[in-house]
Amino acid sequence: MNWVKRLYTRGQVDKAGEILSGRQDGDRDWASEVLGNWRSMHAYPLNTFQATLWKRVQGIESAALISRRLKRSPSIVEKLKREKGMNLARMQDIGGLRAVLANVGNVRQLESIYLETGRLTHKVFKHKDYIGIPKSSGYRGVHVVLKYKSSLSFAQDYNGLFLELQIRTRLQHLWATAVETVGTFTNQALKASQGKAEWLEFFALVGSAFAHLEDCPVIAEHKDLERLKVFHLVSRAARNLNVRTKLDGFSVATKSIQSSGSGSSYHLVVLNFKERRLRITNFKQEELGKATDQYLETEKEIYGGAPLQAVLVSAGSLKALRAAYPSYFLDTKGFVEKLDEIERIVLGGQIEKL
Repeated sequence: MNWVKRLYTRGQVDKAGEILSGRQDGDRDWASEVLGNWRSMHAYPLNTFQATLWKRVQGIESAALISRRLKRSPSIVEKLKREKGMNLARMQDIGGLRAVLANVGNVRQLESIYLETGRLTHKVFKHKDYIGIPKSSGYRGVHVVLKYKSSLSFAQDYNGLFLELQIRTRLQHLWATAVETVGTFTNQALKASQGKAEWLEFFALVGSAFAHLEDCPVIAEHKDLERLKVFHLVSRAARNLNVRTKLDGFSVATKSIQSSGSGSSYHLVVLNFKERRLRITNFKQEELGKATDQYLETEKEIYGGAPLQAVLVSAGSLKALRAAYPSYFLDTKGFVEKLDEIERIVLGGQIEKL
């Protein structure tokens, strides 16, 4: 396998980021090429880290979901615009790994392995515990930023690259999926805590409700609210926003999923959210270059105004892909089931009061 090698200096990478973010004038086509090369370079360390992650997870939970992805170009550019002082060469989540486990105990067990730095070849650069201290948006999970380090001669180009590992429970994964799906179809950057106040408040409440279901801390704004009160507010907000009907309307039917190719190492997932159709192109391990080229071409369509979202991922079978990236399949069934569970708890609490 011929992995992508560095074609540009870090200074050129940062300059490309300045151009794409609008902070500096310049050749945007050149800048896009630089971004494409820089992003593709993360595929090799991602592959290395995923193999290690899989082995570690197997000792904890054999049914855990493992996936990896290269960050979408529009998301990279938006992050450069949104975060002052952010440079492209220092962005820490261009290459991303995700582990979804059954419960918080399993998440903590995997987290502890990565924090025992004596066991790691690569450096833990940053650690964020958004379960112990959830984000104000309601987001919960553990983030570990790893810095690639190798003494192998052919791998020197990759030394110093950052990759982000996200460790979540299945419940936390359901929350994040619903946020992305609603954000896509209502044209709001809810994932970045931008959008209509009623939707932001709804997902913050659901985040706290889910935290209660897992006996974990809630966001600071809700710490003085009783558990049943939070559930009641979620139930009321879900009805006011007509959440169940909207999410059902977003769903993609199985017949609308078009899949091509026999390989399963990489999947280019393209969602047309206007037509609610999903196209998946599969690539073999040795076709990474072809996959990244098609990824860039699709992103050019997006920049041109096409109603598409695209991501290049590795998650095994179609079933595993759907479980790892349900927001692209517009699959929020599990989220709605949890809303129904909360509704039943609210009704049960009201009956007890009577």
